[in-house]
Amino acid sequence: MPWVIEMISQYGYIAIFALLALGLVGLPVPDELLTLFVGYLSSTMVLDFSLSVLVCFIGSITGMLISYTIGLRVGQPVVDRYGKWVGLTPKRFAYVKRWFFRFGNWTIFIAYFVPGIRHVTSYISGISAMSFRKYLMVTLAGAFIWSLLFVSIGYLIGSRLSFA
Repeated sequence: MPWVIEMISQYGYIAIFALLALGLVGLPVPDELLTLFVGYLSSTMVLDFSLSVLVCFIGSITGMLISYTIGLRVGQPVVDRYGKWVGLTPKRFAYVKRWFFRFGNWTIFIAYFVPGIRHVTSYISGISAMSFRKYLMVTLAGAFIWSLLFVSIGYLIGSRLSFA
């Protein structure tokens, strides 16, 4: 994580936004650790708490929307062509789509709090051609709660450390 700290030190809020957006697209960025660290920096007055939550929220939404768009535009052909290599046969993927149509809203919302799963749900939402409006509403709610929760936890941990 030293490179993440270096990026935030040099570029501040822009780095936080970019790292979260890229991390939610699927690049190996430790999203939860990043938001906790942002909360810690807010507790030490290096960053503003409200602005930090807002930037984390916008970065998260951006990454999720990019993932949805990729899934919508190129996802199905990729699954059809390469799915068999990871055990995703057409029959299995049809089952995933049916399940996703039934429970997609809750899946997207709950997946925000499960590392690795939130990335996949965005792609599946796009591949399944989930209504953009429905996807956006659930994603906005999940991203806001996720951002607020993790930045707040980092803030609380940081404020407790400063009293120790």
